[in-house]
Amino acid sequence: MSRNRIILVTMGIMLSLFLASMEATVVATAMPTIVGQLGGLEHYAWVFSAYMLASTTTVPLYGKLSDLYGRRKLYVFAMILFLTGSILCGQADTMTQLILARGLQGLGAGGIMPLAFILIGEMFSLEQRAKMQGFFSGVWGVSSIIGPLLGGFLVDKLSWHWVFYVNLPPGLIAAGLVAFAWRDHVHGHARPVVDYAGAALLSAGVVALLLGLFEVGTSTSWILMAASVLLFALLFRVESRAANPILPIPLFRDRLFAASISHGVLAGWALFGSLSFIPLFVQSVLGTNATQAGITVTPMLLGWVAASIIGTRLLLKVGYRRLAITGTALLTTGAFLMSRVDADTSRTLLMVFVSLMGIGMGFSIPPFLIAVQTTVERRQLGTATSTMQFSRSIGGTLGVSVMGAALSARLASNLTASGLDLGLVSQLLDPLPGAQTVVNEAARVAVADAITVVFLFAFVAAGLALVAAFFSPRRELKDGSAEAEAMPVSAD
Repeated sequence: MSRNRIILVTMGIMLSLFLASMEATVVATAMPTIVGQLGGLEHYAWVFSAYMLASTTTVPLYGKLSDLYGRRKLYVFAMILFLTGSILCGQADTMTQLILARGLQGLGAGGIMPLAFILIGEMFSLEQRAKMQGFFSGVWGVSSIIGPLLGGFLVDKLSWHWVFYVNLPPGLIAAGLVAFAWRDHVHGHARPVVDYAGAALLSAGVVALLLGLFEVGTSTSWILMAASVLLFALLFRVESRAANPILPIPLFRDRLFAASISHGVLAGWALFGSLSFIPLFVQSVLGTNATQAGITVTPMLLGWVAASIIGTRLLLKVGYRRLAITGTALLTTGAFLMSRVDADTSRTLLMVFVSLMGIGMGFSIPPFLIAVQTTVERRQLGTATSTMQFSRSIGGTLGVSVMGAALSARLASNLTASGLDLGLVSQLLDPLPGAQTVVNEAARVAVADAITVVFLFAFVAAGLALVAAFFSPRRELKDGSAEAEAMPVSAD
């Protein structure tokens, strides 16, 4: 393609990355207010889980489908799904409508990120990608600052509906730029095999597991859990025989890959789970507005981006394993401190704790990614990389779901024991002027105790991630592995 076309497509990709990285933080900041107005606190976690599940399970499919139907068509299709979902989210009148719309939004988001990096891989050489890594990291850094603040500003000054409508202008511009400037390349006439069966079984198994976790303690829960076990067993059988599997079963026999995937699931559980509930704690327990809640989570994301950039520079000097263990130890320390918070914890201390978690992720994720990219065979590079990204996403999905179920159960127990009604929580999240009462104070303490249990789950997951990091093998990465080092490493 011509230089002008490459510039236009790159601008579209930058907007795509900005949208994808900003979405989670904008919605997390707005969710306490949304729950306060729509009700349905027991469904709080599903707003995140529906989006993450849909986007996670469709990531492996988009790349293969783009080989069949072209990058441009699939990119525009994914963006249309994402923006349609955004409009429906903004128009939702109930939590059920919002959850369904978030699922549609996630179906689109699952294609935006992988297709953006596929376009980058086709446009730029390895050396050029390495030089542009600063731009990609910059996009993540800017979105880490703007996302929470923008979400809080829109909620406080306009309404929560604009948290979703704000996606429309940059999304339409990005889709227009790519649709106009991108030219698909013909890679041959062989039609790649798409593992639809694996994708369907994986999605069904995860959905059954999540539903089972939400219904824990009931007979329905055991039925769903058993169904998920059967589906995963069938998935293992199908993937072992698939020509081009969604999950690369043979790679799991490698100790480094297995440790990296385990770490990704557990670290994603700890961080994404915490990120989803911190704004709820800040607004309902500490009594701040949405903007201040957004400011509270910003240090976590900034620490992640900064540590990711610094960590890749230190990798060859200190070794991937030492850097990964150090980062996971910081993540675990931050998660432990978060598990000790209560109704009297200051917002400044919270920002310090979440900073440690973000820095820990930034130091631990890139070393594992680069180590795996360096050691796997070249033909398995794409599969290994996408599976690692998938592990963090699915870990976050499971974490949010389990922690949401724990929150609902503990909060209901606390309110019942105190003789309080669940409706008082909505008053904390969307208070009327001058409505703070002694009863609300009791509800505030009940919510604080329930969310502390949620953060305890994050600490356990982070501790297990540290164990997984210690199980990684001692390997020296060869400096000559330029291909792996030139791969763009994102902060997600």
